[in-house]
This record gives sequence, structure tokens and C-alpha cells, in this order.
Amino acid sequence: MSNVLSEAKKQQVIALGRLGWPLRRIEQETEVRRETAGAYLKAAGIGVRPPGAWGRRAPAKPANENEVITGFGVKLSDSERKSPKPVASPSFCEPFREAIELGLSRGRHAMAIWQDLVYVRGFGGGYQTVKRFVRKLRGNQPAQPRAVILTAPEKRPKSITAPARWSATHKPANIDAYDCLC
Repeated sequence: MSNVLSEAKKQQVIALGRLGWPLRRIEQETEVRRETAGAYLKAAGIGVRPPGAWGRRAPAKPANENEVITGFGVKLSDSERKSPKPVASPSFCEPFREAIELGLSRGRHAMAIWQDLVYVRGFGGGYQTVKRFVRKLRGNQPAQPRAVILTAPEKRPKSITAPARWSATHKPANIDAYDCLC
């Protein structure tokens, strides 16, 4: 057996790739491994779909600088086209700014603030929204030093597990521990 496909197999793989067949189907039909078929297709300049794409998305088209679609038929000047001004939309958290600032002043973190907003004030946004808003309010502050309390490790009780050989007549030594499970 050789490491290189015959010219006929190679042309068959490339032809099926041009038809848009997925690598798994090419593998079934030609008995050439997906990895090998993918390598030959890439070498031939044929795009291989990423795993899981299933062909749902068409390839993205490159933007044309001369054609800017605004959606309202408004023509943009050259200066507007070169440097568009970002439009800032108000945050979903803005109506809750006072409550968020109060939570921050009390030393609470974003997760606790979000939980308070949801359960107390009926906030409908997600945690990530609050986290971004908190980050924007705090700015780039360095981490504050915090006290670290070192304690001795606790002794943990032995786990309550069934013996390896369990039978109806076998009673475990720590029967009191099993009483709570019944």
C-alpha cells in the first residue's frame, strides 16, 4: 500500500468536494479517510466545511467599500463612510443605577447585585449585563487588598458508602449512620 492516492481517486475526491459533499460522505463513497480527503481538497483550493456547520450558512461575502447600505436610502459622505461614529445605546441597567451603586458602595460583587436586582426589584436582564455595567462603573481600579484568614483543616467524617459485597444479611458497622437515610 502506498501513502499517495492514485490520480483517479484524487480526482474523484476533488470532484465530490466541488459538488459540496461533506467529508464523511466522501469517505463513505471513496473509502478515503476524511483527513486525507480534506488535505487534498485544501490543496486544490476547495473550501472544506468546518465540523458541525452542516451547510446552513453561506460563506460571508467581503464588504465593498463603495457600497454602504444604511437601510433608509440615505447616502453617506466620504468622511462619514471612513469614520462612522458609534451609537451608544442606553444600558438595560441604567434605571437601576442607584441600586447598583449602593451595592458597590457596600462592597458587593456583580453576582450579588444581580441577584438582589432580580429578586427584589424584578430586573429582567441577565448577569452578564450587570457585570458589564459594574465593570463600566468601577473603571480600571486595581484589586483591593483583602485579609486572608488561615484556619486549620477540618476533620471530615468517613464517607457513608455501602460495602463492596452487599447482602441482605450483612449489617454495616455504623448502622446509626444509615438510619437517617431511611
